[in-house]
Amino acid sequence: MLDRLRFPQPWLSLILFVTWQFLSEGISGASVVMGLLLAWAIPQITEGFWPEKPAFVKARRLPMYLAVLLWDIVVASISVAKLILSPRQPKPIFVCYPLQLEHPLAISILASTISLTPGTVSADVSDDQRILLIHTLDAESSEEVIDAIHKRYEKPLMEMFQ
Repeated sequence: MLDRLRFPQPWLSLILFVTWQFLSEGISGASVVMGLLLAWAIPQITEGFWPEKPAFVKARRLPMYLAVLLWDIVVASISVAKLILSPRQPKPIFVCYPLQLEHPLAISILASTISLTPGTVSADVSDDQRILLIHTLDAESSEEVIDAIHKRYEKPLMEMFQ
């Protein structure tokens, strides 16, 4: 009986509860009870869709990663705007990025990070999850792109997941 009362995804439950409280018209007994009920029921119902728990080993590094990502999004937005407004032609290239990450969630976060940054997009991941195909709007060489992604994104992700 007590096994049914557990929270299979505690972080998801916390996020659901807090989100429910923000969406409610003020905190009341009824909204807290409903929030707890939803925070318990939704992870129970969706438990089969979660193959494994996220393997954050050093989650305390996540805020710094997000700060770097936010900064890079702003800087890349300005760079893309300047490129579009300038008469210079961009030099688009496809880059085959060799992945050192092994955890599927870490690879997904890296691919999403690359796609969120203006001027780059993750196009494909190889079947063996060793190569990430990236299209960049303007780059001098593939080595430049590989070095930048490794230093700014993959290395911190490796520290978080391994």
